[in-house]
Amino acid sequence: MASSSSLTAPSRRRGPLFRLLSTLCVGLLVWVGGFVWFAFDALRPAAPPPVCDGIVALTGGTGRVDASIDLLREGFGKRLLISGVDQQVRLKDVAASLQPNLAARITLGWRASSTAGNAFETATWVADHHINSLIVVTAGYHMRRALLELSRTMPDLELHPFPVQSPALRQPFRPSTLHLLLLEYNKLLLAFVAPVRFFRHAADADSP
Repeated sequence: MASSSSLTAPSRRRGPLFRLLSTLCVGLLVWVGGFVWFAFDALRPAAPPPVCDGIVALTGGTGRVDASIDLLREGFGKRLLISGVDQQVRLKDVAASLQPNLAARITLGWRASSTAGNAFETATWVADHHINSLIVVTAGYHMRRALLELSRTMPDLELHPFPVQSPALRQPFRPSTLHLLLLEYNKLLLAFVAPVRFFRHAADADSP
């Protein structure tokens, strides 16, 4: 007859492995659930924002600058910052067809090359113009990370998202679209767990 110690030994040996597998399974379920939430959030259409002191457009994708200028024209903000503009671009290239009084309320930011950089560039502009509330214009898949970086840099600033629907998301089940969403979701997770600015810049090439 087998001793009680021989019966319990295998279960003790399986204990750490079972706990590890259980932890991995729970972690995978949380990751998948988070990705599903992220994908639906990225596809959600923009709601009309409240009137704010300012508007910031984070460059890097189609339609962001046009949407921000439309918001400025319609009176949703007093000033507009277009952050992350290419060094060769000048205001006349962006606002050539705008009325002078509207163009005068637009600032181009050339310093930012990442989302964390957008936040620091925006913080300087916000302080210079005494802005207390801000509409954030960027792609839906980029919005959560943008809000995280902006709120981390300016915790007292009132932020209102205005997501722009990227053409890439018009067919959400295409492999290229799913790849884009997975990439942006993992960038968001990295931004949560790696608050050190160096690591956020190093992994933060914005998607189209």
